Amino acid sequence: MLNAVIDISHHNKISSLAKVQEAGILGVFQKATQGTSFVDPTFTTNKKKIKEAGLLFGAYHFGTAGDASNQAELLVSTAGTDSLLVLDFEPNPQGHDMSLLEAEQFVHHIFTVTGRYPGLYSGHTIKEALANAGITSPEQTELSKCWLWIAQYGPAPLIPKIWSQWTLWQYTDGAAGLEPHQVDGIGRCDRDQFNGSADELNAFWNGNTK
Repeated sequence: MLNAVIDISHHNKISSLAKVQEAGILGVFQKATQGTSFVDPTFTTNKKKIKEAGLLFGAYHFGTAGDASNQAELLVSTAGTDSLLVLDFEPNPQGHDMSLLEAEQFVHHIFTVTGRYPGLYSGHTIKEALANAGITSPEQTELSKCWLWIAQYGPAPLIPKIWSQWTLWQYTDGAAGLEPHQVDGIGRCDRDQFNGSADELNAFWNGNTK
């Protein structure tokens, strides 16, 4: 495993990308969009800075209840196809949650537009949604075609059966979970393990953004 990826949003402040790199970080995911209209105010500036620093860059969309295709279009139009795209599938504290069907519609739309499935970021939400729908095999949902980014703050990630392996594991939110909880140049933040080596991380990322 490689502890070299972080994910941030407007709640985080980048004070030094040089220090971020010195800390061994190779890839950064930035929140891009939420719902059908919200764009993270720090997205454009941070994307430019992160890419200019030579770091791998990804963008995620926080899914909510509503038109899933419109949400997917918002992500693509905001982040572009040169970013590694992800659907964040978790409870919405500000309103209604995205449903499993809406999540499937979202990733299908991304695939239709880009030719690649996005990553799926989730924790207990995806496990509960699959269980409630009686889904136990990959053939039953298009979500199984997404690479899995699991959020779990225990000693090791436990994943739904529809995936054979995880790609990223968010092991801490900057407070809970294993150490380290912070990164020089940013402070406390979400940190993620990659299931492979640095070369494999580069190959995976570049293979999903070209």
